[in-house]
Amino acid sequence: MEALFILSQKSFFLILFSAFGIYAAVILYTRLFGKRSFSKMSSFDFAMTVAVGSMIATTILSESVSFLEGAVALLVVYALQLAAAFLRRYKWFSKITDNQPTMVMDGQTLLRDNMKAVRVTEGDIRSKLREANVVRLSEIKAVIFESTGDMVVLHKNNDDAIDDWLLKDVQR
Repeated sequence: MEALFILSQKSFFLILFSAFGIYAAVILYTRLFGKRSFSKMSSFDFAMTVAVGSMIATTILSESVSFLEGAVALLVVYALQLAAAFLRRYKWFSKITDNQPTMVMDGQTLLRDNMKAVRVTEGDIRSKLREANVVRLSEIKAVIFESTGDMVVLHKNNDDAIDDWLLKDVQR
């Protein structure tokens, strides 16, 4: 029990150095590889963020992983992220890494099968509609559950149809 409260001077300075170094490495890599490294874009990006967090913690707190090993591992994960961002231009890769946007409401009609597929409730949709300042259901063209997990409300300003380009990859 008392071992929980023991911290040698050597361990203290190793943790301090590792924390500072790995923090600086994350900032450097994020600046080099771009902000997208921490955006919520796809399941691949989410996995990358979790991996980075795990590597940071392990590098800082584990005596078996050196600062240099942690920094190199982070560099590899950031390089994989960059490669994935490049490969996402290809439909075959995008299908593997990205969730497909799904329409959950078409006009005033709830698309219950789609809601079930993406695990969205009526309450979730109502909350999003209130957030989007919808006061009448007749104002809604569509509600789309995006690949990022966000819901987007397309408002009806007139009777124009939604441009096909905007709905190109949306599952209906």
